[in-house]
Amino acid sequence: MKTITILVPCYNEEAVLKKFYERVQSVISNIKEYNFQYLFVNDGSTDSTLNIMRDLQSADSNVHYIALSRNFGKETALIAGFDHIDSDAVVVMDSDLQHPPEMIPEMISWWQKGYKDICTKRISRDDEPPFKKFASKLYYVILQEMTSFSIQVNVGDFRLLDRQCIEALKLFRESQRYTKGMFSWIGFEKKEIPYQPESRAAGQSKWNYFKLVNLAIEGITSFTILPLRIASLLGCILALTAMLYMLFVIVQTFLYGGDVPGYPSLICTILFIGGVQIFFLGIIGEYLGRIFNESKHRPLYLLKERDGKPVIKQEFH
Repeated sequence: MKTITILVPCYNEEAVLKKFYERVQSVISNIKEYNFQYLFVNDGSTDSTLNIMRDLQSADSNVHYIALSRNFGKETALIAGFDHIDSDAVVVMDSDLQHPPEMIPEMISWWQKGYKDICTKRISRDDEPPFKKFASKLYYVILQEMTSFSIQVNVGDFRLLDRQCIEALKLFRESQRYTKGMFSWIGFEKKEIPYQPESRAAGQSKWNYFKLVNLAIEGITSFTILPLRIASLLGCILALTAMLYMLFVIVQTFLYGGDVPGYPSLICTILFIGGVQIFFLGIIGEYLGRIFNESKHRPLYLLKERDGKPVIKQEFH
């Protein structure tokens, strides 16, 4: 029998983790043709999330967990999970029950038909503020125009991945990660199935506008250098414009003589060009920062514990 792993990254999910396990268990217990396992990834939780994982693991031999040494972020928690999976497929889910487990049988049915990446696509964002919906739509438009491959829109982490996709994703070892883009980049046969996220069973979302903006920047800088090319192009245009204006001033002075008026306009021009230069330097700094972080070749994560045993010797992939 083939094995499917339920991969669940967790950060401070003590209020909902048992409910999640019970609800998923009620779904997969009716699927007899596959073996199911759980892999919980404790991403440095500061509550009793790790203790609940220990309890679940001691009560069910199909439950496994790894505990990271600190909070590395969800993107890193996902790759840590992929590194420790040896099953035929994996279902990536959040533990807050916004991802309905009842969709797992449908995902498996499409996997049986030959699809490698069965992902869920939100059919509505009506529960979000208008500004957030507009910003999300605009971001995907910009990202799609900047990248050379097709980006999936409104498609998140809730998906079933074939072993072939898992092995492909494990090859990505950059420290600053944008997994949503990686899912699209690797290709393979994809099937999008519509769904509407449910309300959180408990707790609050760990995402805020600052983290979302940071994730958006990661997405752009991870998969395209177009901002650098735009900066170069606009720099050339500004330099050419300044040169033409300088020639105009010189010719006008020689022909008509006298002082050249326009001190206020000159100051405005200097401030504008200076602001543009600083903005471009910021873009360059983003890419240089990524190069700096990647050049250190630090491990993506460190393990503290695995299935009740302390991890003494780290395995770097």
